[in-house]
Amino acid sequence: QVQLVESGGGLVQPGGSLRLSCAASGIIFSIYTMGWYRQPPGKTRELVATITSGRSTNYGDSVKGRFTISRDNAKNTVYLQMNSLKPEDTAVYYCNARLFNGIRTYDYWGQGTQVTVSS
Repeated sequence: QVQLVESGGGLVQPGGSLRLSCAASGIIFSIYTMGWYRQPPGKTRELVATITSGRSTNYGDSVKGRFTISRDNAKNTVYLQMNSLKPEDTAVYYCNARLFNGIRTYDYWGQGTQVTVSS
């Protein structure tokens, strides 16, 4: 059974920092592309960042230069370091694991963690 468990969300003031973690089990973590997505209130889910098995990264335009995604394959964990947080970063943040093996796509999601940026 695949599980992705996010942690590290909470309330932070504008300009502050948070680090999200996502611990994975039930998959061969090292071969998956891992990602963070978010869903602001009343909006659709959007890309935050992804990191491939080869550690190539991709970021959404709104977070470039402020957020950093990383992975620790020994711990089966992906991280999202979020700096210079803004109120518009308020959202539920979801961890994603994705693998395309040439035939089908394996796509798993965590339950989400709330991040609120407010003074």
